[in-house]
Amino acid sequence: MNRRTFLTATATATAAGMAGSGALGLTPAYGAPPSAGRVGVAASGRPPAVASGDLPASLGPQGCRVHSLDELREAIARAVPGSVIALADGTYDVTEPITITGKRGSRRQPITVRAESVGGVVLTGEQSFVLSSSSDLTISGFVFKQRTTLDLPPDCRRIRLSHNEFQLADLEGLHWVMVRADHSTLVRNVWHGKSTLGVYLGIEGAGSSAMAQGVYVARNHFRDHSFTGSNGGEPIRLGVSPRALSKAGAVIELNLFERADGDPEAISVKSSGNVIRRNTIRGSVGGIVLRHGNGNRVEGNYLLAGGNGIRIYGNDHLVVNNYLERIGGAGIVLGSGSIRDHFPGESAESRRGNDAPDGVRIGLNTILDCGAGVVGESHRTLPPLGCAITDNLLVGDTGQLIDMPYPDGIEWGGNLTWGAAADGNAPGTAYTRIDPRLATGADGVRRLTERSPAINAATRWYPGVEVDLDGDQRHGRADVGADEYSRRRPAWGPLTAADVGPFSS
Repeated sequence: MNRRTFLTATATATAAGMAGSGALGLTPAYGAPPSAGRVGVAASGRPPAVASGDLPASLGPQGCRVHSLDELREAIARAVPGSVIALADGTYDVTEPITITGKRGSRRQPITVRAESVGGVVLTGEQSFVLSSSSDLTISGFVFKQRTTLDLPPDCRRIRLSHNEFQLADLEGLHWVMVRADHSTLVRNVWHGKSTLGVYLGIEGAGSSAMAQGVYVARNHFRDHSFTGSNGGEPIRLGVSPRALSKAGAVIELNLFERADGDPEAISVKSSGNVIRRNTIRGSVGGIVLRHGNGNRVEGNYLLAGGNGIRIYGNDHLVVNNYLERIGGAGIVLGSGSIRDHFPGESAESRRGNDAPDGVRIGLNTILDCGAGVVGESHRTLPPLGCAITDNLLVGDTGQLIDMPYPDGIEWGGNLTWGAAADGNAPGTAYTRIDPRLATGADGVRRLTERSPAINAATRWYPGVEVDLDGDQRHGRADVGADEYSRRRPAWGPLTAADVGPFSS
């Protein structure tokens, strides 16, 4: 990476709760939709920007530059709200942890510990920062190459990691960053270069069943995880099986995943009440998997030229406005179950089972040239119940566009299909076969053209789904698929490496 003046980016919105309503609210047949507070989402439905600005030459009245780890420890001990401590560029072998204990900034005046320039400070050794009983603390601009997990423990709050590079020791089973502190923020970092078992970023909580609340993860770059096992190499693991019923209220948005090949799950959700939106997963084995938990929202993501799409278990999820193209497997998998409905107090072994989907809404997605379109599973005995697959656009020349072993538990309607692929086993009322008249834009995304039959063709109403994949308003009767036709240049599109990581703005 080329060094440049350090960017002190601050996320202007937090994820203090579940962002976005979980409701499609399509017809009375769906019953009462799940509800949630809309935190961190503007009235337009657009997610908050992640702001950044150049660090002034002066560190301010409470700032200081230090030139050794001993000086850094002394400065941390003296730190008060508003302190900015900059460590001079160089490589530092950390033989004793850099402890930060009982240091409390404020929301307006956090304590900041940073590298002199982004990527200019490399920390090697067994550990780096060890935190406890601290809050409103920012750690920025470092290159972490330590041999143990960087942990944000549950006795901390509002810890911010920004503009860092994580390339920890490539040790079997080592998780690189573990977040257990409420309302932590991780923005504009990069993770890369792991070939062994272990996740890049894990989010858990206190004890054995709680989840950290309101964690916000944005504009990060997760790349080049090449673990060849079948499980355990996720870039992001949001919870674990025993925490599945805990509402976390995390927002995972605007992150880029490239060559995320360590697990079939690039974003593995094993908790409840989270939002996964506007991420781009490109050229990766991993997809987005709602493995455990309920009431999650998956919206406006791009999954491109990869191995896996979106796979769903659990109850009351909303999967809307996603664009999936050239996925080797199925675009969307609505799973089957070995158990129906997890409940508090059940055995740990039961919690690991696959919860049959109930009340899941899959609407307004675009699925193009995948190995299959929307499919189910037949190798477990419990079918989906009360689910809806409506107003999706499916195009392909191979496989089946719809293959649902348990079609009776599903409400269908308004889907458009096209191509040489077989339409599949959905009832005839589930879809219309017609050319959607797509055109490829400069960003490679295929969108509706002005004479597309998908325009204003949705058969259901989608309250709470205010914008499409591009940021265009969904008004009146929606267009089928992820794109709402517009003559405007798209405001949003798939993310590139320039949009994320320590040097993005």
